[in-house]
Amino acid sequence: MHIPDGFVSPPVAAATGLVSVAALFIATGRSQAAFGIRRAPILGLTTAFIFAAQMINFPVAGGTSGHLLGGTLAAVILDSPWAGTLSIATVLIIQAVLFADGGITALGVNILNMAVIGVWVGWVLTQTLQRLFGGSKRRLPLAAGIASAVSVVVAAIACAIELALSGTASLAIALPSMTGVHILIGIGEGLITGGVLTYLATARPDLLPGEQQQFKGWLVPVVSIFLIAGVLSLFASAWPDGLEKVAENLGFIHLGEKVRVIVPTPLANYGIEGLGQIGTSIAGLIGAAVCFAVAFGIAKVVKPNNA
Repeated sequence: MHIPDGFVSPPVAAATGLVSVAALFIATGRSQAAFGIRRAPILGLTTAFIFAAQMINFPVAGGTSGHLLGGTLAAVILDSPWAGTLSIATVLIIQAVLFADGGITALGVNILNMAVIGVWVGWVLTQTLQRLFGGSKRRLPLAAGIASAVSVVVAAIACAIELALSGTASLAIALPSMTGVHILIGIGEGLITGGVLTYLATARPDLLPGEQQQFKGWLVPVVSIFLIAGVLSLFASAWPDGLEKVAENLGFIHLGEKVRVIVPTPLANYGIEGLGQIGTSIAGLIGAAVCFAVAFGIAKVVKPNNA
């Protein structure tokens, strides 16, 4: 659901940019409680994992693909929607600047949709479902899975509204188109989120909040991230994602080519020219490493003084 340059009007881009900057400023201050010494590497690993997982598009119906947004997963692992917002925003900024994935002028709207709306809808709904399920930790993967699926649809609705406000497509057409395809993508999001949390609760509870164990080590999570970014990414679906498919069907896909703000990079489109699939693997590994480094640095900067 990465909106490229040209899909939203300058006023919408500017307004959402201001909202997103304000949200990130508040999130930075409110995240301090989440960043003790033990939680700093968790932010880095979570951010790197979500970057890697977003490289893998999975097919859905009608020649369309989707990928993990990860907002609910980040908020649950970090036990903070504020930290989740910072994690997803970090991924989005790095994707736009280094990989030309999502427009530079559309960063505000993408952060708003995925790092603010997606994270907070997923977090609030997860907490609500957890209470309805009796507060059992065993039900957390189910609650988060359902919440993450809903969060994708809500983010898609926000995107449709922004497209309509920009005059790109009428709301009567964009809303059902975006909602329909992202219900299917949301199902994939829910399965991935629930599956990851089920694995962590069983094999690596030290990566989840509320556990007393010390951080058990870097090897398994780092290897897993590198395998996803460097190997599994090679098997991603080549079909257009939900937004791109809607843009093709509704006839505004060309707008992304008319207005293009390019940051020169050898990693555009997750590849390195002349290296083929090896270039994709290298780009994925570099992206995951950069995401970890930036997120870890953010945690070190904003952590409480007594952490």
